[in-house]
Amino acid sequence: MELYRKIGLLLAVVTLLAAASGCSEADKGGELPLKEELILAIGGEPEEGFDPTTGWGRYGSPLFQSTLFKRDHEMKLVPDLATDYSISEDGLRWTVTLREDVLFTDGEPLTSADVQYTFEQAALSGSTIDLSNLMAVEAPEPYTVVFRLAEPQSAFLHMLVATGIVPAHAHDERYARQPIGSGPYKLVQWDRGQQLIAEANPDYYGTQPNFKKLVFLFLPEDAAFAAARAGQVDIAAIPPAFSKQEVPGMRLEAIRSVDNRGIMFPYVPAGEETAAGYPIGNDVTADRAIRRAINVALDRAALVDGVLEGYGTPAYTLNDGLPWFQEEAVIEDGRPEEAQKLLAEAGWVDTDGDGVLEKGELQARFRLLYPAGDVTRQSLALAAADMIRPIGIEMEVEGKSWDDIRKQMHANAVLLGWGSHDPQEMAAVYGSSFRGVDFFNPGYYSNMAVDAYMRDAQHATSEEEAIAFWKKAQWDGTTGLSAKGDAPWAWLVNLDHLYLVKEELDIGRQQIHPHGHGWPVTDNIEEWQWR
Repeated sequence: MELYRKIGLLLAVVTLLAAASGCSEADKGGELPLKEELILAIGGEPEEGFDPTTGWGRYGSPLFQSTLFKRDHEMKLVPDLATDYSISEDGLRWTVTLREDVLFTDGEPLTSADVQYTFEQAALSGSTIDLSNLMAVEAPEPYTVVFRLAEPQSAFLHMLVATGIVPAHAHDERYARQPIGSGPYKLVQWDRGQQLIAEANPDYYGTQPNFKKLVFLFLPEDAAFAAARAGQVDIAAIPPAFSKQEVPGMRLEAIRSVDNRGIMFPYVPAGEETAAGYPIGNDVTADRAIRRAINVALDRAALVDGVLEGYGTPAYTLNDGLPWFQEEAVIEDGRPEEAQKLLAEAGWVDTDGDGVLEKGELQARFRLLYPAGDVTRQSLALAAADMIRPIGIEMEVEGKSWDDIRKQMHANAVLLGWGSHDPQEMAAVYGSSFRGVDFFNPGYYSNMAVDAYMRDAQHATSEEEAIAFWKKAQWDGTTGLSAKGDAPWAWLVNLDHLYLVKEELDIGRQQIHPHGHGWPVTDNIEEWQWR
């Protein structure tokens, strides 16, 4: 009944939108004109709004704002606001020159002062963009920006790709809900939990998009699929569970991603609390043998086939397939006998014959939380629990709200997801300095050698040098953050992003998608067209 109620609400919303947009195509008679409006149900309503200085746009296109650089469908660096850049010999001074023809949507010119302000605010906000190495930003000329770093940082370029520029004169506490930018679209209406309407920016300096209006509907996965079947949306993100069902007039597009899902384990024993009073640690998952045994017992290929309907790949790290991926971190999985051997060597035995191992007074039992309403995470959690039960470990799977997960994630395993084009995400997820910071490193993982490798990678003077350190952080032959080392996570799968798309709609060449918090499918929105 809940699904039918959602569909009913959706159809009501779409009907109102159609009425508001004027007469229908059929009313005009003759050959139907090509629509200049798209209706999208691609999920991802940002709870925090659309402020790049607090993280908006890091996963996918900021849409309303421009960035200094972008990456094309081959992940090659291309200029956006920037026309050029140079780095001093010591790696501490980055100079970027800007286009001189860019206006914000309120008509004010975008200058180096806005870039300076944006990065200063982002650094102060403590957002997901790590600017701790940025000592100062200067605007010596109206269209020249100078970034001064404390130490050389090869990956600083990613900051210039991921940070949308906000106007210094119009950035206040209301900005996240009413953003002003210089991107291809401007926000004109946002009804929280329902829809967002954007219109093409007529002053956009880049290629004008073919669609004058975008309507984003914020629908649960099942309702988005129902809307697609009802012909009420032009593109809909769907979970793998719906991928085998054909929808007349639409095709399925499967886009590769580094959007992964994995089980995060509390790394430390129980006993501590956060400043807010939430428990930290779990005595079962603090045992490396438990974490390694789970990693070895899981059959990741079976998860891809059984849960993702084949639309994905097994995951072994945070960054499979990216340049900084450590191939040597891949383990041979699907080996329950090897997992049982590891557990026995660590002293875990089933003394009472109930199928669950014990070690002294401790039972090999813990909770695995996932966000309720996420069909894919629920299926992965249940399938993973079934896979490890035969080796004597009981994961009690529970769906929770994100608010509940936030309070309980330091003491319970959680099925989380990451996946970025920025290697520094590794430092945020595994770094000791990020223990307990928001959703970063909620298990309180810490390894001094791993920290040192990641610090060396961040301060390297070339990308090649940095990549070598990023790889050693995963596995250096002795230790690392991967399943071969400390195994603070059991990565499961990398998802393909699945979209039902109107047959006549061409969404261009897509780059490998990052995690789905943003709207990565719209990164090349200027290329979209009817065909």
